[in-house]
Amino acid sequence: MAAVAAAAEQSAEQFRGRARLPGFAAPRRYDLRLAPDLGACAFAGSVDVSVGVAERTRFLVLNAAELEVAPGGVQFRPQGTDQVLHPAEVTNVPEDEILIIRFDEVLPLGEGVLAIAFKGTLNDKMHGFYKSVYELNGEKKNMAVTQFEPADARRCFPCWDEPSFKAVFKITLEVPSETVALSNMPVVEEKNNGPTKVVCFQETPIMSTYLVAVIVGMFDYVEAFTTDGTRVRVYTQVGKSAQGNFALEVAVKTLVLFKEYFAVPYPLPKMDMIAIPDFASGAMENYGLVTYRETALLFDEKHSAAANKQRVAVVVAHELAHQWFGNLVTMEWWTHLWLNEGFATWVSYLAADNFFPEWNVWTQFLEESTTGFKLDALEGSHPIEVDINHVDEIDEIFDAISYRKGASVIRMLQSYLGAETFQKSLAAYIKKFAYSNAKTEDLWAALEEGSGEPVKTLMHSWTKQQGYPVVNVKLKDGKIEMEQTQFLSSGAEGVGQWVVPITLCCCSYSRQEKFLFDGKQEDFNLSGLVECQKKDDFWIKLNVNQTGFYRVSYDEELASRLRYAIQANKLSAADRYGVLDDTYALCMAGKQKLVSLLHLIAAYKDETEYTVLAHVIHTSLSIVEMMAVADPEGLGKLKKFLVDFLEPFAHRIGWDAKSDEGHLDALLRGTLLSALAELGHEATINEAVRRFNVFVEDRDTPLLPPDVRKAAYVALMQTVNKSNKAGYESLLKIFRETDLSQEKVRILGSLASCPDPDVVCEALDFMLSPEVRNQDSIFVLRGVGAAGHEMAWTWLKEKWDYISNTFSGTLLTYFVSTTVSPLRTDELGDDAEEFFKSRTKANIARTVRQSIERVRINAKWVESTRAEANLGNLLKDIGHKQ
Repeated sequence: MAAVAAAAEQSAEQFRGRARLPGFAAPRRYDLRLAPDLGACAFAGSVDVSVGVAERTRFLVLNAAELEVAPGGVQFRPQGTDQVLHPAEVTNVPEDEILIIRFDEVLPLGEGVLAIAFKGTLNDKMHGFYKSVYELNGEKKNMAVTQFEPADARRCFPCWDEPSFKAVFKITLEVPSETVALSNMPVVEEKNNGPTKVVCFQETPIMSTYLVAVIVGMFDYVEAFTTDGTRVRVYTQVGKSAQGNFALEVAVKTLVLFKEYFAVPYPLPKMDMIAIPDFASGAMENYGLVTYRETALLFDEKHSAAANKQRVAVVVAHELAHQWFGNLVTMEWWTHLWLNEGFATWVSYLAADNFFPEWNVWTQFLEESTTGFKLDALEGSHPIEVDINHVDEIDEIFDAISYRKGASVIRMLQSYLGAETFQKSLAAYIKKFAYSNAKTEDLWAALEEGSGEPVKTLMHSWTKQQGYPVVNVKLKDGKIEMEQTQFLSSGAEGVGQWVVPITLCCCSYSRQEKFLFDGKQEDFNLSGLVECQKKDDFWIKLNVNQTGFYRVSYDEELASRLRYAIQANKLSAADRYGVLDDTYALCMAGKQKLVSLLHLIAAYKDETEYTVLAHVIHTSLSIVEMMAVADPEGLGKLKKFLVDFLEPFAHRIGWDAKSDEGHLDALLRGTLLSALAELGHEATINEAVRRFNVFVEDRDTPLLPPDVRKAAYVALMQTVNKSNKAGYESLLKIFRETDLSQEKVRILGSLASCPDPDVVCEALDFMLSPEVRNQDSIFVLRGVGAAGHEMAWTWLKEKWDYISNTFSGTLLTYFVSTTVSPLRTDELGDDAEEFFKSRTKANIARTVRQSIERVRINAKWVESTRAEANLGNLLKDIGHKQ
């Protein structure tokens, strides 16, 4: 009786403003029918949801957004009776994106079927059920596409749109008869009705709503089969199917590899992957039907660069990893998003390394760690596990913490536990939680059980608190003194403390020490240290091969020893990268002098590894941007120092590929030539313009292959100004004539690199024109050069109303972070703070805070550099010593 009384007291008000849906009813199966009208950009649909009612209630509460639900189109049929219950009231709550259905009577416990008819719009926002535009025989056409992660299935059909409400889906589509209709499962029946056809798909396994997918349009495909018979297809726009061959090959190998690694077969009968012309993120792991941006799936032997090839391989492996880690075993709530994304990021490198060992991807993985480090060194960062109190907050955590820090701490743990133990424990975890939901603690429990190590204690400090430590190292009386403090880019002292898996080697890699450092300070007796110290080539390196997610600060003596070890090529590529990355971060935080960073850069003059040299280049360009504000007069000397440093590498690698070179040489050539162009190196710019002029006349010329095209475009833009825009116009002409997404992106990424702010403004305006797909605007923003940052900020303020109404999700946050973060004075920081004071909503609040904090950090670095005496003469000295 008490339960009946409680049900009688329920009111619609109690369901408003809550982060999550009530748990008294849960879906078991959806029978979903959709009829998209591609011309009118609308759709009609109906859904019958088998619902388990676990507690007495007069209400059913589920998610719906931007859907028209007529109260007369809703009814509930309790199982085993002829009764049909009609709701007394159906309330749509737009701010909470929920539908509250009230009945006069208490619903019987057990199963029943909730039937809802609805209508919606195929929107142009790239989320929910949306339209994407493509060309077929010169004519523009609409396709219908779904993108439901994180919480947009509710924009297509009313549903329990949370990851823990897993159910089975039976999907039926009514579509134009000439189109291809795809969903998660294979087609079981197709009925032609003249202009339309009804396509019925096999029932899915139990899964979350955010993984449901429906696509309708005109496509070609290439197909292959795995050794155990799973059909794999890559769908493309008509005429582009050959560009799907590389991704197809990677996908087939990846499904076989992961079946072995996770010790569980791929659970679906087919794997379709499709390139979508309008797509907000990189790719989406819908069960059995993975959607991609064209640039992340298609590879053209003639026109794609080596960087494009690598991106396709890594993204395909990432999405297919999700078929197990995310789709089969799903996070319980978005707090555990990192479990999906961090893991898939890490394992995608495992796959790429397996298939392409010559790419040295584990060294390249350090670029992921660096991106995680940069975000996590902000006071406005967040823990890996972050509380989500409203659906609007979810988009912002699809960031470098969830993906890159997540992947880095998994790599750290795997390195600590050992590869075999880690893999076996992981397979046990997948088996245990298959077809259900899991939390971070469940993974730690499985790894603890498999390894006998205190995984939970070790990892809580990395996932429950934000930030990471810097370990300060000194040598004293034959002992190593260590102290850990939280590292913050602002130079402030944080209060965090971690259980740090320390690895350490001394003078060679043949003997390594490994232990957990969980105190504030510790002295460490290293056997053989005293003897080792007597050697001329003595050095100590912590965080061997950079497998740990922490920074190391050495005292002056140890730092200079490491500099010599780098010059003498005694350190591994990963450790050479790590020493530079840590020194740069410490310098930016005001913990070390800029001159010591420049001395270190000079030590890399004989560097041979692509990733390390690329990092030297990115670091150098970042110093140039800072110096442009800190010491405009000394900027010429700095540029000369860097050009002198880079020129020998450019002479060695040249513009043209050699017959015996590999993938990494191709990556390096583009990075190196772009940098020299940005530094104003005349020989590079002149050669680029010469080759570009030939390319304009003959697109098949061997003088401008894909790997150096971006460098040539950037170099060309250095010659452009508002009174001479010939180069800019030539690039736009190529942009308009090519139908290859990767070529369009190369051009967009170059247009705003011009030193003339007026041209930058024109490029930014062009980015908002109908000629540029919304998803691609980020490439123009990313390409803004040092001279254009203030102009980009002024432009953003003027266009903000349009931008905030046109873009959403991660694309909108990208506008904020890319435009605000590079600013370098407190005045501009104040301006940004003032501007966003009245314009910040929940979906960008975190990004605004982080971006303004970055401005403050930049400004502080500028000031501390100004305080360094006589930088110009020091640059001269370093230059002479090279």
